[in-house]
Amino acid sequence: MRDPDTEDHNEWEDADASKAFTVDPEDAGERLDRWLSGRLGAAVSRSRLQSLIRAGAVRCDEIPVTETKHKVAEGEVYALIVPEAEPAEPEPEPIPLDVLYEDASLIVINKPAGLVVHPAPGNWSGTLVNALLHHCGDSLAGIGGVRRPGIVHRLDRDTTGVMVVAKTDNAHRILSEAFADHGRSGDLERAYTALVWGAPERMAGTIDAPLGRHAQSRTLRAVVPAGRSDARHAVTRYKVEKRYGTDGAGNAFAARVECRLETGRTHQIRVHMAHIGHPLIGDRDYARAFRTKANRLPEEIRPTVAAFPRQALHAHLLAFRHPETEELMRFEADLPADLLALTKALDIL
Repeated sequence: MRDPDTEDHNEWEDADASKAFTVDPEDAGERLDRWLSGRLGAAVSRSRLQSLIRAGAVRCDEIPVTETKHKVAEGEVYALIVPEAEPAEPEPEPIPLDVLYEDASLIVINKPAGLVVHPAPGNWSGTLVNALLHHCGDSLAGIGGVRRPGIVHRLDRDTTGVMVVAKTDNAHRILSEAFADHGRSGDLERAYTALVWGAPERMAGTIDAPLGRHAQSRTLRAVVPAGRSDARHAVTRYKVEKRYGTDGAGNAFAARVECRLETGRTHQIRVHMAHIGHPLIGDRDYARAFRTKANRLPEEIRPTVAAFPRQALHAHLLAFRHPETEELMRFEADLPADLLALTKALDIL
């Protein structure tokens, strides 16, 4: 007779395999991750199983169950769909790049909206790294002994603008140190253009508010108490460049704001501007309460603003010392077409 646990292990190793389990009476009320882990044995680690659950790989009656703490009930049947193995190293892909500058040490690009910077589970292809591997080819000297571009900072998928990427170990080390220091002891300079709902009362100011994990989402950030274990120091300086229109109370409908980073936390500008009551136009994560504000705009611009498909954020300036020559490098990128159209619509106000 074949050992059922051995069967599970063998099937787990097959790509695109799936395995179904029925909840026995004595297991009712057990946590989903703990119960499945017991059924799978050593076939998969507990942490890997939790990731698969969150990714929707476990289903009950064809409905994904994404809560690891979900309580199973007697007689329920849970199917675990084994994902196909993903490549350990990203592959080159012929994705067009807007190259602002390139030499043997580094490359500077103007990133478009929708381009993920680095491969990750669920996004192993179609990223900036895949594009750079194809574009740079043999000119990559190798980072950490592997021929790959060295990411020293990132922009969100839907944020556009200037990015620098290292092509050698030495450039990667020096640039990484500069970005980790946030320019406090060097010449690093980063400036972003943001289009926000409303306008800050002060024309310029500093937002000093620590960021940590969002209470309801693993992928989002929030302003948190400084003493919390995951709190990270975060400082954004802003300057209002233009206000658009006013409502009946004399408040601006929107504003164009330049933001400069003194730290570089995930979603920092988006969270900080929302924190002071002026989230970015188009931000589906941090401006949900402002979605209906577009209904108060004139009819001729309402569709353009209401349907803007991404956070209105563009990294228009990046300056740094070249890691080899120590020359001060300064790069600027004009607003992309979609943000230009949005500003023109707001100009009508």
